[in-house]
Amino acid sequence: MSEFLLPVQYLRQIAEQLRTMRADPDDWLSHCGVEPRQLDNPGYQPNLAQFRQLIEHAVQLTDEPALGLLLGERLIINTHGVLGFAAQQSESLRQAIQLVERYLAVRTTLVTIRQKHDDAAGVEHIQFVPSYSLGPIQRTVLEAVMLAIKNIFDAITPSHVRLNQVSFPFPAPCYVGLANDMFNCQVTYQQSWAGFTFDSALLDLPLRMADPAAFREAELICQRELLKLSENITLSDRIRRLMLEKQNGFPSLVVTARLVHMTPRTLHRHLLDEGTSFKEILREVRHSLAVEHIKSGRLTIQEIAYSLGYNDVANFRRAFKQWEGVPPSEYCSELL
Repeated sequence: MSEFLLPVQYLRQIAEQLRTMRADPDDWLSHCGVEPRQLDNPGYQPNLAQFRQLIEHAVQLTDEPALGLLLGERLIINTHGVLGFAAQQSESLRQAIQLVERYLAVRTTLVTIRQKHDDAAGVEHIQFVPSYSLGPIQRTVLEAVMLAIKNIFDAITPSHVRLNQVSFPFPAPCYVGLANDMFNCQVTYQQSWAGFTFDSALLDLPLRMADPAAFREAELICQRELLKLSENITLSDRIRRLMLEKQNGFPSLVVTARLVHMTPRTLHRHLLDEGTSFKEILREVRHSLAVEHIKSGRLTIQEIAYSLGYNDVANFRRAFKQWEGVPPSEYCSELL
């Protein structure tokens, strides 16, 4: 199995949403090289390239820019299998967040979740970090995943509990009002990260459906599923994810080796066995992030260069021209 994971149940949800919007799911699948009957196969797993194509075509087919929100609204707690069941048994929001942070990968590897505490403001930030370069589908994916996670929190917390704010790293779309309504709070755009903000006081609020015994049993199942998945992830995939998670300060070869419990020489040898190298993975990650930063329009060329670890903007410009065939300034012009 490849590192990318998205159970076929989520593709069925997309198909149902398309059907609701009077689009033909079979045409959607066939256009992207997927046999409609494959959605009936519990073991079917699209690769990342197929998933990107499926999401792009779904947006085109429906002509609905807010498709991510509509998909996220469908993803209630019961659609997430044992992870959703375990969350329902949590004793507190803190425990539920730790559960999702630790075991989200048993449902999808599209994003990872980090919790950050802001003591001065008395709030918690739940950040969603894409595990891959998602390009044009980033907005749709983040909206769907974040609304799905909010649905889990809504299902287990009292009705008066709500988020303070939702943040997205892309420009405000034409449907800001719809986003505010669906997240039931203020949604802000052009932020440096994607995620939720809520009062820290809510973390240890007792939850009404808590069942410690059922929670422990469900968590053990999550642990076993995660162990199965981790056994199939390549070292290069792990390194790539580390870099994406730390994209504002890439770890060196020595630090990366320490993080994966290897010596630099052993790490280098294993990567060679997989047909790549530390430098090649770093180049790929820099390339994908550079393109996404330029498309987002939030940072200047100089800021992008420094964020990707280039001390000299000229070196970044040369590298970008090698990747895309044109300098970054010309690439920006072509996007307009």
